[in-house]
Amino acid sequence: QVQLVESGGGLALPGGSLTLSCAASGFTSEKDGLGWFRQAPGKMREAVSCISRHQGTTYYSDSVKGRFTITGDNNGDTVHLQMNDLKPEDTAVSSCATFLSCGVPPSPSGDHWGQGTQVTVSS
Repeated sequence: QVQLVESGGGLALPGGSLTLSCAASGFTSEKDGLGWFRQAPGKMREAVSCISRHQGTTYYSDSVKGRFTITGDNNGDTVHLQMNDLKPEDTAVSSCATFLSCGVPPSPSGDHWGQGTQVTVSS
């Protein structure tokens, strides 16, 4: 049974930074990636970033490329998303999720999600 436990998030000023972390357990071999989705009010869910546990390859959506950095440790069972130069449009509920692959586009497994954490960027 895969379990995803998130931490981080909160409130930041525009231009500020926040870090999201996700600790995973119970991984099975077909789920190679771990990463983040987000959903803003009235918008579709967006795959933001993921990292391959075995190859270390990463994916970033165009909306966060150059500002967010995803890293993994603990043999890829913990990932961190460093979010810099935050913008009001980054305000969303962010959820950790498992991926089958982290190519372009990434392939979410769709069956394991964290509880969701609020990221709010506002002055």
